[in-house]
Amino acid sequence: MIKPPDQLDGAKVTCFALVTAAVKPTAATTHRRDSQVLGPACGLAICQYPDDSAFYLFYCDENWAVRTDTFHLTLENAKSQAEFEYKGIRNYWKDMA
Repeated sequence: MIKPPDQLDGAKVTCFALVTAAVKPTAATTHRRDSQVLGPACGLAICQYPDDSAFYLFYCDENWAVRTDTFHLTLENAKSQAEFEYKGIRNYWKDMA
């Protein structure tokens, strides 16, 4: 899996992390789409929509297609949510350059 595009779902990618074997899904939350439970994401991206000060934690598949998301008022809150769901992910965030 390579780095994501600059935008996902029309939002600018601020930072991203790959969910590798070094990261452990905690099963602390359950994400659903169309009534189906989603398995662990392949990659996480924290994004912002134009003219929006909030951050969105996107849970993506292996092609960086957004499967679901969560809303956060700050970048740190989004990273904390990611760590709550994926233990160790804090060590793998990369800024988009």
